[in-house]
Amino acid sequence: MGELEKSDIYACALSMPSPENPACGEWVEEIHRHVERNKNDEIYLVGHSLGVPAILRYLESGSAGINIAGAVLVSGPCEKVKNNKKIDSFLDKPFDFKTIKSKAKKFTIIHGDNDPCVSLNNAEILSKELNGKLIVIPNGGHLNGGSGWFKLPECLESLRVMMSI
Repeated sequence: MGELEKSDIYACALSMPSPENPACGEWVEEIHRHVERNKNDEIYLVGHSLGVPAILRYLESGSAGINIAGAVLVSGPCEKVKNNKKIDSFLDKPFDFKTIKSKAKKFTIIHGDNDPCVSLNNAEILSKELNGKLIVIPNGGHLNGGSGWFKLPECLESLRVMMSI
């Protein structure tokens, strides 16, 4: 976020409710609340892991604004994962990719080639369905602190390209 602020671009990280027991509806509502608060702005959404299906569910919902200029989706699932009931509410039905594409102009999908949590196949599906640019990070793991990632310059560069700055 600091790098965007250097370019005089406002950015914020949302604190999602109940991260230990995530509920998709609550997360979608949190995204909606922040987008509505800034509905006159051009908005870019960035999500990691469960933030990805939360963004996708927000975009396919009737409450999604038309001011979403783009989305960067990092290490996110788009298919149900065996033996992980905790995230079923995010993936309980197939995504309506046609609606999702109609609510955001540009998509970039970033994924580690060896993600132990979400297979690369999920990123390939998202890239294909959303006509999004796919960036695969060699030995990226889940692209989180546990995988040794504390900065993701590919995400910043993707936003800069989307914003044309």
